[in-house]
Amino acid sequence: MRTYGCQMNVHDSERLSGLLEDAGYQRAAEGSTADIVVFNTCAVRENADNRLYGNLGHLRPVKDANPGMQIAVGGCLAQKDRGEIVRRAPWVDVVFGTHNIGSLPTLLERARIGREAQVEIEESLETFPSTLPTRRESAYAAWVAISVGCNNTCTFCIVPALRGKEKDRRPGDILAEVRALVAEGAIEVTLLGQNVNAYGSEFGDRQAFSKLLRACGEIEGLERVRFTSPHPRDFTDDVIDAMAETPNVMPQLHMPLQSGSSKVLKAMRRSYRQERFLDIVRRVREKMPEAAITTDIIVGFPGETEEDFAETLHVVREARFAAAFTFQYSKRPGTPAATMDGQLPKKVVQERYERLVELQESISAEENRKLVGREVEVLVAEGGGRKDGDRHRLSGRAPDNRLVHFSAEEGDNAPRPGDLVTVEVTYAAPHHLVADSGVRSLRRTRAGDAWAARNGQQQEEPGVLLGMPKVGVPAAEPAAAGGCCDA
Repeated sequence: MRTYGCQMNVHDSERLSGLLEDAGYQRAAEGSTADIVVFNTCAVRENADNRLYGNLGHLRPVKDANPGMQIAVGGCLAQKDRGEIVRRAPWVDVVFGTHNIGSLPTLLERARIGREAQVEIEESLETFPSTLPTRRESAYAAWVAISVGCNNTCTFCIVPALRGKEKDRRPGDILAEVRALVAEGAIEVTLLGQNVNAYGSEFGDRQAFSKLLRACGEIEGLERVRFTSPHPRDFTDDVIDAMAETPNVMPQLHMPLQSGSSKVLKAMRRSYRQERFLDIVRRVREKMPEAAITTDIIVGFPGETEEDFAETLHVVREARFAAAFTFQYSKRPGTPAATMDGQLPKKVVQERYERLVELQESISAEENRKLVGREVEVLVAEGGGRKDGDRHRLSGRAPDNRLVHFSAEEGDNAPRPGDLVTVEVTYAAPHHLVADSGVRSLRRTRAGDAWAARNGQQQEEPGVLLGMPKVGVPAAEPAAAGGCCDA
């Protein structure tokens, strides 16, 4: 399973894995040649097409050598390109869209029996993805989709055309899923939506999202609640109050700015202006002084002047984001911005981008240095940093979602993924914290028990395999921090 794009795509891939395993398939062993390869694609960036077709090209000789192999392409790029994928890569067996991920096992079977490619793209949602089987990647943290689709019309974004209008789940269904996850061992959930804080618009409750946050606070055993990505237009006082007053809602906010220029925001059809954005930041910090605020920013939108870019730098200085996910404007065919006057030369965009990154890196480093000497509670993660093994460190996330690498004992007393440790920050870099003075306290959790149980299970003999063969395919890129339409 190869996933590109945002957290919504990552969660969709969990559904796809669950569907296939429910149909009798098994995940491919590491380093083996898979019988089925699934690409879950993103269409937000301009190089999405090249990345997909490059990977498909790498797989062609592998498939030629393994005639029973099947290749499926789904997600946003599949919804956009449809039959074009099979035309350009006729060795692909299945193409499916964002609205019918539940069809994948059937389409694979049809392609196998009929010996011809199956292309099925639905124009509207067949069934809410959360009703489908799921193979959760983590034993201790989980994604929970509360809505899909988006009602906004941002001129740079193709996602609403590919994901459709917003569809909201009923609150009872969401809370039932969260309780079930907690019963299985999860202690952290992240609520997902393309425009997560617009939740409730479909059934006419403007305070539905704040009510949902408060309801999550009443679930026993749920220790951390996060959400992504909200839209400044829908960021109301009741949401800020719910965040501040619900103990298990983490002091973290990822809120896309996109541009600091009110003129550019208007051209983007973003329904807020610079003053509104900074006012939300101010109110969040009044209620939660410890909150880490992150954002998305697009550089070089059509018509952006040097004065407009200076306004973006001004907001970055004022807001003092803990981190910013910065992007050079990417023209997407089919969006209004693609045909706007004032498309900027690559050289100009690159130079502005570099200035923005330099400013944000310095602010991130300064903000992180304020935490040196403080104790933080870290939810231990699976995997970790590239150098953790060499330096006998583990990694995890603080309540504000900052990444922390910390030294820890090995052996039976070592913290497990899903456990909670308290450590003292000894060093700060722009993108992470280090705690090298050892673990001050360790709390073993049900989540750690769940991780140990999952990893202690005896592996069954592989049947039909899922995964990516190790034949010249680039390493997977990390998911974007914002929602699809915010990249």
